[in-house]
Parts: sequence; structure tokens; C-alpha cells
Amino acid sequence: MAPITQLSQLDPNGIYSYADYLTWQLEESVELIKGKIMAMSPAPNVKHQRIALKLLRPIDNYFLHKNCEVFIAPFDVKLYDRRKSLLKNGEAFSVVQPDLCLICDKDKLTEQGCDGAPDWIIEVLSPGNSRKEVRLKYDLYEESGVSEYWLVFPYEQIVQQFVLDEQGKYQLRGLYPGNEIATPHLFPDLQIDLNDVFAE
Repeated sequence: MAPITQLSQLDPNGIYSYADYLTWQLEESVELIKGKIMAMSPAPNVKHQRIALKLLRPIDNYFLHKNCEVFIAPFDVKLYDRRKSLLKNGEAFSVVQPDLCLICDKDKLTEQGCDGAPDWIIEVLSPGNSRKEVRLKYDLYEESGVSEYWLVFPYEQIVQQFVLDEQGKYQLRGLYPGNEIATPHLFPDLQIDLNDVFAE
């Protein structure tokens, strides 16, 4: 069977697993969300990259010599749809590459990336991100048990903070404008100065 090297070789309406994903040799970056192929936006622009790196620095410094570890894209994160995974003996149908993710359970780390939900995911939106993509990831992270999820809007200079409640549903916990200090719910001692993050 010929190797998969182009998106056109795949069925856009098909359902694929992480095992399929590992066999592809695509030039384009893709993610799988509940088995559906999602082509990623083109390479992030300068603003996106600056913001991701400026978020990384204080987080990485805070967790130096602590149990948790932060990773930056490209980094595969396998997430599980509980119903499908039970039917398919634990097979993963979602693999994403968040801009930043924090993992405190070292048992989830594999040679390929993270196997299971990170504790905290941060996504920096790009102009190419569609509302559909944003909604799909929000639902996926909620369903998969990502405890805290931040959406960063570079042009509006706003951070939305979502935290899972006791029912496993996201609640909007914070809405931080670009001149404030943002604090993760999971780590209240970590303070991130958004003035620095959004500075040109």
C-alpha cells in the first residue's frame, strides 16, 4: 500500500485513529478531532510566536525543579473520547498540538508526546482559526478532562480562562485584559503579567 503523503489521499469524511495518523507522511500539519482530519493553520505569524514564547517563559521558570513540565508545539497530545475509546479498546481518535500544555503526571509522557489530558492547555488564536475549530477544541478539551484551558486573543489582547467544574463542564473563571496579571486557577502562586506578554 502506497504511503499517505498528501491530504488528497485521505477521505475528508472518513474517521481516523491515532494509529492511522502515525502512518501518514504529510508535509502539512494536521490534527485529529474525534476522528476527523483538521488541517492546521499555516505557520504561526510573528505576533503568535512572540506571545507563545512570552507565556512560556514565566510558566517554565515557575515549574523549574517542580513535578510539572510545560511543552510547546509541535507536540502530540492524544485525547480520548470516552465512549469511542471504550468501544475500540482504548484507541485514540483525537490528537492535537496545543501551543502550550502543562503535564503534571509524568506517566502520561511517551516518546511521541502526551497520552491523555494535560492539566492545563493554552491556545493562542491565529487569524486562520475558525469559530468551528475553536468550538470543537473547547468541546474536546472539556470532554477529555483538561482541567484548565486558556484561549489567548492576540489582537484583542484578552485571555479567557476556563476551568472544569465538579460536573466536568467548563466555567468561564476569568477574562483578563492585556494590562492585568493572569493567574491560573490550578497554580494561584503563578502570576503572568499580560503587559509583558502582549508587548510588541
